[in-house]
Amino acid sequence: MRYNPPATLHAREAFLRIQIAFGVLVALVLLAVPARAGQGLPDPGTDREFSAKLTVCNECHGASGIRKNATIPLIGGQPENYLLKQLHDFERGDRRDEVMPWMAKTLTPPELGIAAAYFAKQQWPARSTAAASTPPPPGVAVCQACHAMDFVGARQADGTAAPRLAGQGYEYLVEAMRRFAEGERKNHDVMTKMMAAMSRADREAMARYLSGL
Repeated sequence: MRYNPPATLHAREAFLRIQIAFGVLVALVLLAVPARAGQGLPDPGTDREFSAKLTVCNECHGASGIRKNATIPLIGGQPENYLLKQLHDFERGDRRDEVMPWMAKTLTPPELGIAAAYFAKQQWPARSTAAASTPPPPGVAVCQACHAMDFVGARQADGTAAPRLAGQGYEYLVEAMRRFAEGERKNHDVMTKMMAAMSRADREAMARYLSGL
């Protein structure tokens, strides 16, 4: 079955309005929370204000891997270094999204690092059913060079981390590949060039294979 990008502008706008409405609700809650008295780094387990911000993350990405939209990625269990880079990229505008730049800017610099560590320590969600066996598509070895042989992510020579792809949602993977290929996502030069060189059919086959691991 061929993947089609998010159906219509109206559908995307409706989803965005839901996200913003929830964000406003949380912001109102935060205004009612006493300011942080203290000193030291915020603790997600005890800091009510920081915990409320993380609730916004879980609202979309899912506290247990159950996402609100298929094009939203699983982030629990991803490498901490990778998550932190994406948060910084959203904050600086190097990676575009309807919601994430706003979300990243609500976090203080210390909170960005703690949020990345918080989600990195979570367990990657277990499959509820056995995945269908899909043969490796051509070119899979090129992806393994950065993402590891089993596609669970790996630290690179420059210190950055490649994300886990094994078991990531098909809809997110194929949409991310499309955005790289068409120049909508520009925060990784190598990925932009690789995806632009792949056909749509090859990207879809790769996404199907990776999501089934």
